[in-house]
Amino acid sequence: MPYDYCKTNKSICELMKMESSRRFDAILAKFDVQSIFQLFSKKTMRGAPRELNYGAMIQSLIIRIIERIPTVKDLVKRLVHDPLFRLDCGFLISAPLSNY
Repeated sequence: MPYDYCKTNKSICELMKMESSRRFDAILAKFDVQSIFQLFSKKTMRGAPRELNYGAMIQSLIIRIIERIPTVKDLVKRLVHDPLFRLDCGFLISAPLSNY
């Protein structure tokens, strides 16, 4: 009798059946990303501008793993060409990705 993954891991199978934006929200809700965000808080006037959306960048890197996107270059391509994916990652449609 073949092994049925969905019988033993119902929650994972339910996640994979969800619409992508809901799946990302459900997975990201389990992460404590505040500690990661604090690593990128701006403490001086030097360096990268504050306007960068570090939260969306971190979320997109996590979503890259979930979606099995092999490289950061492929992630950027998908962010540029797929506006719904960009919204799911937390980026604004109005802000061009060239700022990141």
